[in-house]
Amino acid sequence: MTGSKRIYALDTNVLLHDPTSLFRFEEHDVFIPMTVLEELDEKKKGSSEVSRNGRQVSRFLNELIERGKQHDLRDGLALTNPQGITLKQGAAAGRLYFQQRVSNGHDKADNQILSGVIELRDQNPEREVILVSKDINLRIKASIYGIVAEDYENDRALDDFSLLYTGAAKLPEDFWDRHPEVRSWSERGRTFYQVDRHSEEEWYPNQCLYLPGENDVELRVLHIDDASATLVLLDDHSHANHHVWGIGARNREQNFALNALMDPDIDFVTLLGNAGTGKTLLALAAGLAQVMDQQLYREIIMTRATVSVGEDIGFLPGTEEEKMTPWMGALTDNLEVLANPEDGGSWGRQATNDLLASRIKIRSLNFMRGRTFLSRYLIIDEAQNLTPKQMKTLVTRAGPGTKIVCLGNVEQIDTPYLTETTSGLTYAVDRFKQWEHSAHITLRRGERSRLADFAAEVL
Repeated sequence: MTGSKRIYALDTNVLLHDPTSLFRFEEHDVFIPMTVLEELDEKKKGSSEVSRNGRQVSRFLNELIERGKQHDLRDGLALTNPQGITLKQGAAAGRLYFQQRVSNGHDKADNQILSGVIELRDQNPEREVILVSKDINLRIKASIYGIVAEDYENDRALDDFSLLYTGAAKLPEDFWDRHPEVRSWSERGRTFYQVDRHSEEEWYPNQCLYLPGENDVELRVLHIDDASATLVLLDDHSHANHHVWGIGARNREQNFALNALMDPDIDFVTLLGNAGTGKTLLALAAGLAQVMDQQLYREIIMTRATVSVGEDIGFLPGTEEEKMTPWMGALTDNLEVLANPEDGGSWGRQATNDLLASRIKIRSLNFMRGRTFLSRYLIIDEAQNLTPKQMKTLVTRAGPGTKIVCLGNVEQIDTPYLTETTSGLTYAVDRFKQWEHSAHITLRRGERSRLADFAAEVL
């Protein structure tokens, strides 16, 4: 191994997190310690996402070895992109090297990996050796031994979470003065405006725009091109006449969210927000209104990533739906609000609960592969715990007439190795913002109680 190119030593968790990471280091070389291969072998059994990724890495490695059979492995393998995989930065140009020494098996796996990287550095004093790991403690150990250690960041949706698209923008006070030639018309009870676009107005399809003050107005971008933009006046869901299944908007962002949720032309909605901002309640209310009253969809399907906050309580009995019920406390709590008829007493409440339960199905993420949902209203709760690959698996389940709503709070990520910038929810928000049939809203204000609001601020 000679030359000025860097050598990146990969930890097992990087490969299990993103099997294509092998090919994402451009012209630089990649080194895999023997312990990593052993850990991949241990992870290959099972039906979890980690196991599938482990098997995929093994297939990639086998394909590279098959291609380079005529070469001595000690000279490295050309890191050519595998068949069927297209990477955004193009083909990798480096080489793949394996540790030539078998691990002793007595020391801890992390220490064996670190030992292999130190040995690699000593053998290549003229080259920069970098350990790539998602394990913070291993990176700390590497730093102690003078090894440069980095997190794997190639899968980040954006560099800084604060730059994430919020779905709403405040208009300048002189907005109408800047656009003197405004064409307006009414159609099917809606008011539309067409305005010329200025260079500083970076708008996206279905972005919500608001002008506070005396001339308070709330609009949504319907269509946009280089020269002009078509805006539509939003419904005021805070008014009793526009309540959705008895639920009204309590703030501006909730009104934006209800408008997006109730628009049948928007197929994909993402709602970000802290606890108590009303994400689940708004999504369920809009779903019930469109399933029960408008009959746009056959039923509501609700799912979520089953990641425990505390200690696991073991296996759960019953069917798929019964096993998922303990994870669906948010659904149960919100149905109590939505299924509370003013009259009819306990019998009326029970009848309403039974009716709603028949139109709401709870499904596990583990059984989503291969399914196609036709004319369904699919709610993915706790979506911040999904990887980009899991998010893709879910969203591609949508058949004709299906709407998908993703809810989450990136401050409550419970999955190891996921961060605010690598979460599947962040990934979806960033990738879908240009699509004319998607909408995103970041909910800011909690509406649970003054106790919950104060606790969110000070604790």
